[in-house]
Amino acid sequence: MLRDDCVLQLVVHGSSEDYSSWLLPAVGRVLETSGVVMDGVDGYAVAAGPGSFTGVRVGLTTVKAWGEVYGKRIAAVSRLEAIAMQGALGRSHVAAFVDARRGQVFGAVFQRKGEGLERLGEEMVIPSGKFIETATELVKGGSISWVSIDAAVLASEENWKAREARGEQIESISSVLAPAVGRIGMRQLAAGRFTDALSLDANYVRRSDAEIFWKGAAHGG
Repeated sequence: MLRDDCVLQLVVHGSSEDYSSWLLPAVGRVLETSGVVMDGVDGYAVAAGPGSFTGVRVGLTTVKAWGEVYGKRIAAVSRLEAIAMQGALGRSHVAAFVDARRGQVFGAVFQRKGEGLERLGEEMVIPSGKFIETATELVKGGSISWVSIDAAVLASEENWKAREARGEQIESISSVLAPAVGRIGMRQLAAGRFTDALSLDANYVRRSDAEIFWKGAAHGG
């Protein structure tokens, strides 16, 4: 929970308990210890992806319900932007990525604009080595800050050596992204960039295995 860009309360899901059963009691504890009631919350910030299908779906479903009940604005925040915002090296461009399994990463490239970031191109799911190539092409010779919670998935790629030769490195950050998501969400709400419960949608980038297998079976695959 944030107030005026300051974190009032932060609770981390650090147990083996299902996220879906953990989330609401955790929010209740945050509200109680902060002395805040849900109707007093001005708006919600939620990570809309890309990432785990289950985690994204649970978060969005919960915020959709709150938006319907309390009629508050919702800021849908890119998980990759939340990662990129934490890059500390200050280069002109930021490449944010996380492990997407199957030898791929979810990735996006941003250019610094004042205190914010402007995305170059689309968010993508892409082989790790190819992401290095794509990021290099997008920045057109500019320097890059590489930021991730899964640094090792890129550092092992052969073409990473060319970026290291330029003095670049991968910043490994905490996987706890809630404060960054909240701060980005607050800026979006202040700028009038928000959605409502009906319009809120996930950005999975890649279809789920269930959808892929179902469509394959439907076509005799």
